[in-house]
Amino acid sequence: MFSYASKHNDPKAKLGWSERIGYGIGNYGMAWVNGIMSAFFMIYLTNVSFVDAGVAGTIIALSKVFDGISDLIMGGIVDHTKSKHGKARIWLVRMCIPLAVSTLLLFCIPASMTGFIKYVYIFIMYNLVNAVFYTAMYVPYTSMNYLMTQNDFDRGLLGNMNMIFQTLANITMNTFFLTWLNKFGDGDIYTQKAWTKAFMIVGIIVIAASILCFFGTKERVKNMEKQSGGEKEEKSVPARKAVKSLFQNKYWVLMTVCMFLIFFVIVMYAVAAAYYAQYVLGDIGFYTPINNALSIAQFGIMFLTPAFMKKFGKHRTYQVGLIAMMAGFAGTGLCGTNLPLLIFFNAVKGVGLGAAGGMAFGMVSDTIEYGEWKTGVVAVGMGNAGVSTAQKLGLGLGQAVMGWILAAGGFDAAKAVQSAGAQSAISFCYNWIPVICVALCSVLMLFYRLDKELPVIRTEMAKRNSSDRSAY
Repeated sequence: MFSYASKHNDPKAKLGWSERIGYGIGNYGMAWVNGIMSAFFMIYLTNVSFVDAGVAGTIIALSKVFDGISDLIMGGIVDHTKSKHGKARIWLVRMCIPLAVSTLLLFCIPASMTGFIKYVYIFIMYNLVNAVFYTAMYVPYTSMNYLMTQNDFDRGLLGNMNMIFQTLANITMNTFFLTWLNKFGDGDIYTQKAWTKAFMIVGIIVIAASILCFFGTKERVKNMEKQSGGEKEEKSVPARKAVKSLFQNKYWVLMTVCMFLIFFVIVMYAVAAAYYAQYVLGDIGFYTPINNALSIAQFGIMFLTPAFMKKFGKHRTYQVGLIAMMAGFAGTGLCGTNLPLLIFFNAVKGVGLGAAGGMAFGMVSDTIEYGEWKTGVVAVGMGNAGVSTAQKLGLGLGQAVMGWILAAGGFDAAKAVQSAGAQSAISFCYNWIPVICVALCSVLMLFYRLDKELPVIRTEMAKRNSSDRSAY
């Protein structure tokens, strides 16, 4: 079978750049879906399908219950998957077409639908996209970081490549998506035909990126169990045992809570940016420069974070990123409608998100390795599923909270100019909720010391494995 992954099968050897890039490409397509869902789903519901903002937020919040459960189910499925292509990467090719089609249908709400029927349609399609097909790709994708390599530097670098391609997707989405809507809508971005045609392009991107990732990667790390005859077979961890081991893993718990907070922040600024440009700055066109300032800065800093990681470690780089994020969000909150300052402080946010985001997924893989040392259980699928659940809860709850705050502030999509209360609600979501969440995350990171502990843990695990081999 054709493959451009690194030729070797040694989990501790360095990966080639073709495979590092191949892994990153996998998130490019999914990030288009995630980015549009975060930035434009609420405004599509309120301004194209004319759904009340509070109702839209409630639908999203209720859906996240199913979304969280589905992540844990998918984590168990990954842990029990056996195929010639491994546990995780096979799911990218199995689910990319269903994800593309269901996303198109979610953003094609028939105009004839009204009232309760419309809400049921939104609820069902939203859950198919997020709780079923996106989950069935994203949980395996993040699990691949652990399954592809045991090389510490490459784990961090794969996490960085994940975020580089996610950011690249955000830049291209920010640049082209509104342009497509404007072109396909003949100058009106709030027409259904514009969204339908735009999502046909998005579907092609999702499918192509997933296939490229599949052919560009290889799983090398296997959880093996010794048999009495001296042979080995791949071991499946019972779901209940895996979940119990995760909650005994203090570092996994810390990272999971931080992932929830950061993704709550991401959806706040991503969703609120369109409203902020339209109703506070007075022109939806400002969405592109302010968001691209963030995304381009994030993209640029990620090429430097591997050097920072090598010199200072993942944890310290992550902490510095959090500080930059706080400064950026506070800056946009204080500068009002001054566009040059908004662009500058969004770039500061981007630097922080790039530094922190580039380290996050490598740190999660490290916590799973710590859990193996502490409990003897390798819960790679369930561990990444739990983190994915936290991310989705952050994204979903963030959209729900924003919908409720907009409704409480008196937002009315029928009005071209919003009241002072609605504008204050938008500004609070865009600026100050993120400051609070990032500050909480910074406090939690004071208790994370795994960077210093991991070398000792690996030495102990090597001795333990050597002793186990001698027993056979």
